[in-house]
Amino acid sequence: MPSYTLICPPLDSSPHIARDFVATVLRALELDGDLIDDATLCTSEIVTNACVHAKGGDGAMLWLAVEEGRLRVAVYDGDDNPPVLREVTAETWERGGGRGLYLVDALTGGRWGHGPDLPYGGHRYPYPDGKAVWFDLPVRRTAVP
Repeated sequence: MPSYTLICPPLDSSPHIARDFVATVLRALELDGDLIDDATLCTSEIVTNACVHAKGGDGAMLWLAVEEGRLRVAVYDGDDNPPVLREVTAETWERGGGRGLYLVDALTGGRWGHGPDLPYGGHRYPYPDGKAVWFDLPVRRTAVP
């Protein structure tokens, strides 16, 4: 399974760079445009959470892998505190903030999670005391003429 990694320093530009990275990789692999849109939005949300909320301020590492039928993106950071899926109300939606994991949950159909490593035999790289926040999306290849 080919995989790709990106170091995401704790900078305001990291979520944007991570989105561009994921979009570039998925376009190069000739994957579906809707998948690219969903993956880039989900990536932006979990990288933002890692850069803004993870204690220690070391940033994060993004790991992307495509295998038959599935795209997995994981973001590792040095904070072992779990992400919190907040209840979204009309008031909190209008205020902004706190809806990132709600979007990830909706776009992935609940196929996301967190832990000290990846599910299905992942590893604890590069933050052994931290966590991985990951999501899966089904892969649909575009037709190549």
